[in-house]
Amino acid sequence: MGKIILTGDRPTGKLHIGHYIGSLRNRVKLQDEGDYDKFFIEIADAQALTDNFANPKKIRDNVIEVVLDYLSVGIDPKKVNIFIQSEVPALTELTFYYMNLVTVARLMRNPTVKSEIGLRGFENNIPSGFLNYPVSQAADITAFKANCVPVGNDQLPMIEQANEIVHRFNSIYGDVLVHADAIVPESSMAARVPGIDGKAKMSKSLDNCIYLSDSSEEVKRKVMMMYTDPNHIKVEDPGKIEGNMVFTYLELFVTPEHFKKFLPDYQNLDELKSHYQRGGLGDVKIKRFLYDVLEDTLSEFRTRRKYYEEHIEEVYNIIKDGTKAANETANETLKEVKRAIGIDYFDDSFLNEITKQYSRD
Repeated sequence: MGKIILTGDRPTGKLHIGHYIGSLRNRVKLQDEGDYDKFFIEIADAQALTDNFANPKKIRDNVIEVVLDYLSVGIDPKKVNIFIQSEVPALTELTFYYMNLVTVARLMRNPTVKSEIGLRGFENNIPSGFLNYPVSQAADITAFKANCVPVGNDQLPMIEQANEIVHRFNSIYGDVLVHADAIVPESSMAARVPGIDGKAKMSKSLDNCIYLSDSSEEVKRKVMMMYTDPNHIKVEDPGKIEGNMVFTYLELFVTPEHFKKFLPDYQNLDELKSHYQRGGLGDVKIKRFLYDVLEDTLSEFRTRRKYYEEHIEEVYNIIKDGTKAANETANETLKEVKRAIGIDYFDDSFLNEITKQYSRD
């Protein structure tokens, strides 16, 4: 079997530059390299409902927003199938069968689940759908027989649990499901991009993000209010780069070409850092440079997004076609799973089996 890639996002809001650095940029790279047989990107709306069940409109409204973000960064629908999770019924049925293969205690021990339960304050009132999130994710991965799953480091326990389910299923019913390997970001910084306030991971709920769809004016406003070094009061003061969000973001985005284009007085980021540390370089200058660097990337995204916003029916058909392809693949896996378990009752082989059985009787 060749390489099959599956990844995705929960549609709980627009995507931000943390998503781009942590996953979207790598997806475009994988897509353009072409070293795969199939590539699926899931809009995980059903999973998003596990902790947004009282506000389904939030999920519905953000499905198109997330797809627009995908297309704006360069995801190519001719190479990648973008699909909506809830429109692939086989995923729900597979989740139901896999639930028999894992205990509640094991789900509660999952570090990602434990962390998310604490973050959402569920404590002793955990929705059962939320607790079964790892099982649902296992269904997503195995339905497409994905053997390459790009994830952040915080999602590694989910891949581990999915593989446990694969092993248990295959041990009981025969080799049907496929083991998945995680593809993690190359650097820890890319895996956890901090917010512009410097206090936490960039998060929609904390409102400390620069969104991929932000206007040029909004990006500039956010960059200018970005956390730097509170003790760097005067230009001549020595400054710290540790915890300084401007330098953190420059490390993630800047290229040698950016220095040639926007700040030719410096050869590279090390020179810029050194000047800031010894004093004589103001925050406004480095913030303006970061703004130019971000705009160099985001302006291209805005151009693509504008096209698709003006051709929203095309976006709708992209999702529709991608979901059709996802259903075809997932339905085949579901048939194999039911056959392995022995619950493919309306298959001709079952008719032949019972005919032989009752003929002997």
